[in-house]
Amino acid sequence: MPNNEVLSRTFLTFAEKECKGSSLLYEHLSIKIARDDNLLEICSKAREGQPIPNLLFGAVHYLLLKGKEHPLKEYYPSIVNNSKSYKESFEFFKDFCINYRSEIESTLKTRLVQTNEVRRCAYLYPAFCTIYEKAKKPLALVEIGTSAGLQLLWDKYSYSYGQNVIYGNKDSKLNITAEIKGENTPILHSTPPPVSTRIGLDLNTIDLNDEEEKLWLKSLIWTEHTDRLFMFEKAARYIKESPVSLVDGDGISLLSKYVENIPEDKVICIFHTHVANQIPLEIKKHLLQTVETIGKKRDVFHIYNNVQDRYLHLDYYLDGIESQNTIAETDGHGKWFEWFLKSEMSIIQ
Repeated sequence: MPNNEVLSRTFLTFAEKECKGSSLLYEHLSIKIARDDNLLEICSKAREGQPIPNLLFGAVHYLLLKGKEHPLKEYYPSIVNNSKSYKESFEFFKDFCINYRSEIESTLKTRLVQTNEVRRCAYLYPAFCTIYEKAKKPLALVEIGTSAGLQLLWDKYSYSYGQNVIYGNKDSKLNITAEIKGENTPILHSTPPPVSTRIGLDLNTIDLNDEEEKLWLKSLIWTEHTDRLFMFEKAARYIKESPVSLVDGDGISLLSKYVENIPEDKVICIFHTHVANQIPLEIKKHLLQTVETIGKKRDVFHIYNNVQDRYLHLDYYLDGIESQNTIAETDGHGKWFEWFLKSEMSIIQ
């Protein structure tokens, strides 16, 4: 159980690294929470290994979305139109947490912060296009920390990168936009590479047909980010239309078992975004060793971040030969990315 000093630093770092320029409300509240022993004491009840600020803000948002009546809701753009300025929000936030302490602590003990950021598919799309250029085989997707499986459906969405060109599934009801920074242009196929398999592994998979579980995922979307909520709702509809195999369990331990069943004429694509920040160092090493073991037997690609650093990596084994590549710097919510790989033939129609 982390002490208040450790928790205080966690919230200050969260305010500086995660919230600045993205959420004025959560940045303001994080700085205030870092100096409040009562709120830090509540946060100490969170389950080990979870990103506590995300969990606390998710728990409060969850209760507000469920209809708890409190003046705090006036500061949440996801709940009211014309929300009040964040500057006066803290006393109401603290009062809400004290009044609903038992329910918040219960949520902190039982819920997980889980990936539900559909916009990250904007940088996954060129990564999968790059893989297909190298492998020339249909992609067998295995996602670790899949949550509800929305990123497994990246080929169902369309993409725009600041120009009047649409990539991906042009008939999609969801168009994802992102800015490509820097000089390099990634490989972008006009239509998605073929996908043969979609397997999602997670300690706690989310069934979007369960309204409580769906509400929890919505609660993890920051309250000002109404565009993220819109994209989540659009992507959630595709889950009902597309076959995705979601498996409860430790994804790293299950990995070898599930890739064994993938036919040789498909290429294995293991991926995860912002999940490894919840994984201890030794387990991260075990994950990389597991991929290496798979790579000795057959071709495999691995897309990930937050293992060695925050950058996006694409490592692969082709004919048993390893290649390690740092391919992009990415915004945490996928609003922009800077592509590092140079390519003579970047855009493929």
